[in-house]
Amino acid sequence: MRADFIIANAAQLLSCAGPVPRRGALQADARPLSDAAVASHAGEIVFVGSARACDREVEPLPGCQRVDAAACTVVPGFVDAHTHLVYAGDRRDELRRRLAGATYASIAAEGGGILRTVRATRECTEDHLVDTGRMRLREMLECGTTTCEVKSGYGLTIESELKLLGAIGRLAAEGPIDVVPTFMGAHEIPPEYRDRREEYVRLVIEEMIPRVADGRLAEWCDVFCETGVFTIAESRRILRAGMAAGLKPRIHADELGSSGGAILASELGARAADHLVFVDRDAARAMAAAGVIATLLPGAAFYLKLGRFAPARMLIEEGVAVALATDVNPGGGFTPSMPLVITLACFGMDLTLEEAIVGATINAACALDRGDRVGSLEPGKQLDAVILNGPVTELLRPGANVIRSVIKAGRIVYSDGSPATTRYE
Repeated sequence: MRADFIIANAAQLLSCAGPVPRRGALQADARPLSDAAVASHAGEIVFVGSARACDREVEPLPGCQRVDAAACTVVPGFVDAHTHLVYAGDRRDELRRRLAGATYASIAAEGGGILRTVRATRECTEDHLVDTGRMRLREMLECGTTTCEVKSGYGLTIESELKLLGAIGRLAAEGPIDVVPTFMGAHEIPPEYRDRREEYVRLVIEEMIPRVADGRLAEWCDVFCETGVFTIAESRRILRAGMAAGLKPRIHADELGSSGGAILASELGARAADHLVFVDRDAARAMAAAGVIATLLPGAAFYLKLGRFAPARMLIEEGVAVALATDVNPGGGFTPSMPLVITLACFGMDLTLEEAIVGATINAACALDRGDRVGSLEPGKQLDAVILNGPVTELLRPGANVIRSVIKAGRIVYSDGSPATTRYE
C-alpha cells in the first residue's frame, strides 16, 4: 500500500477501532498499540499497526510527509458533539454573578441567560457571526477538536435563525474542522411570545422547520426540553415535525431537573439525548433499549455550579453509550477544550481515562452519525488525529503544553512549533 502521510514511532496509539458505539464494559476499549504507526493516502487511513510493520508494508510516495511521534501518544481527533459556538454578545458578567451565589434560573428570570444572547445576536450581522465563530473554532482546533456540532437557537425569529445557520454553513465550508449543523429554534420562548407560546411553537413547526429543511441548512433538529422552557408535548410536536421534514432528532434533556426528556428521546428514537444531569435509572434503561447515546457535558455542569454531574457510571452500567462534549456557549460553556472535558469526566463523573477518550472520540462521532468516517483510527476512515507530548495521561493536565500536533484528513492543521516532520523527496 502507498501513503502520502505517515505518523511513525508513536510510543502509544489509541485507535478506538472496532464496533460502535461502545456500551457497557466496551466503553473502556480504546484499543491501545505500542510502538505504532498510522499512514494515509489522500486523507484516508491505509494502515494502522506496529511501526516495524509500517516500514515493511507501506510505500511512501514522493513527497510523503512523515511525522516522527517518538515518545508521543496518538489519539483520534476529538469530536465535540454539542456546541452553541455561533452567537453575539458577552455574558461573562453573569459568571461573576453565579460565583456570588446567583443561580442560572434566577439570572434567566431577570432577562439574562439565553434571551440576552438572543438580543445581541438579532442585532449583529452574519459576517460578525462568522468572524467570531471562526475564532472559537480556532481555539477548539488548538485543543484537538477536528469535528464538531454547532446549533442555531440564539435568533428565535425566522430571519435570525436563518442568519445563524448561514453563518454555520459558511464556517463549515471554510474548514479545517468538520462542522455539523443543527437547527434549534426551540431553544427558548422569545419575549415577544411569552404570553402566546403556542403561536411560537406553531411558528417553529409551520414556518422555521420548512425553511430550514428546504434550504438544507441543518442535519438535526434540537429542542430544550426542560421545565420553564419547552414541555414534553411541545418538544414531541417540534421533533416530529422536524423528522417529517428530514431533520434528525436530538434533545436537551433532564439538565436542570427530571423533565422526562430522556424518555421522549427514547420514544422518538433520537440519536442522542444531551446533558442528563438528572436522568434516572428507568430513563437510562429506556435509552439503552432504544439505542440513544448520552452526550454528557461536564463543563456545563461545572460552570453553571449545578452541584452535581450527570450519572455517567450509572448510564454505562445500564448499557448506554456515553459521549462527551464541551457545550461551548456564552453562558455556561466557557471552555473550548475537550481535554478539560475529559478531565472533568474522569474526576467529576468517575469515568476511567479510556472511557472518557472513547466518549470524546468514537462515541461522540456516533452521536453525530459520523462513526463510519471519524472518531477512530482504522483503515478506510479519515485520518483525523491528535499527537500528544508524552503519555496519554498528559490529557489530564489541561493548560499544560499537551497538544503537539493536530492532523485533519491527513495533513497537519495545527502544530505547537515542535520539529515534527520530514518529507520524502
